[in-house]
Amino acid sequence: MNRLLGWSVGLPLGLLVAVFAISNRTAVHLELWPLPIDPIALPAFLVVLLPLAIGLIGGVTLAWIAATPDRRQSRDKSRRIESLERQLGAIRGRPDGG
Repeated sequence: MNRLLGWSVGLPLGLLVAVFAISNRTAVHLELWPLPIDPIALPAFLVVLLPLAIGLIGGVTLAWIAATPDRRQSRDKSRRIESLERQLGAIRGRPDGG
């Protein structure tokens, strides 16, 4: 189900980005005032999509970092469950019925 949802959202979005990039190839002169850098000629789609991609990557990275304590807690609980299941199996496997 998740794979179908990913494809049904990702494919049209990818096509939209491709059409946007093809339609906006005109050069744009980017000047970063007050920095003493000469104006840079970039395609218009790059001026729009590059900051979007950087923001997306930054947001995903921050979310991943923020979820680290939850992942650690889940891993610790999983190890504890496995240990308790082994102990329970050893208790149930006793010949004295304990």
